[in-house]
Amino acid sequence: MAYQPMTLADLAGQLAPRHDEKIRWKLVWEFFEEYRWAAERQQPGLFLDEPPLIGNEQWDVLLAAIAEHLAAQLDLAPPEWSRARVLGTPWFPSSLRSKRMEALVSAPAAFRKHGVYLSARDLEAA
Repeated sequence: MAYQPMTLADLAGQLAPRHDEKIRWKLVWEFFEEYRWAAERQQPGLFLDEPPLIGNEQWDVLLAAIAEHLAAQLDLAPPEWSRARVLGTPWFPSSLRSKRMEALVSAPAAFRKHGVYLSARDLEAA
């Protein structure tokens, strides 16, 4: 059986039982790494299907922001499922003041649209 990279649905399944934020972020970075190594024709299939809700609104919205961000990079419309997942109150995953300021300035449009303020540099480092 050939290797299959992680999908957002797989990621949601990995995030749901874990409550340790460090572990959750490591899983998100692992998803990005697998996405980067996937063949370009395979990449849309990794984020187009709606992942199940994991029971934490911020993380559920993060998955939508990731999907929309990746779709934009491939010049695709955002997945329909991602449009409804938006936070009413902005979320800054970092508690560091300097990281929050950086995120205000450099968060990609898809993340800002969903209310998630994660800096572009953090995404590149993933």
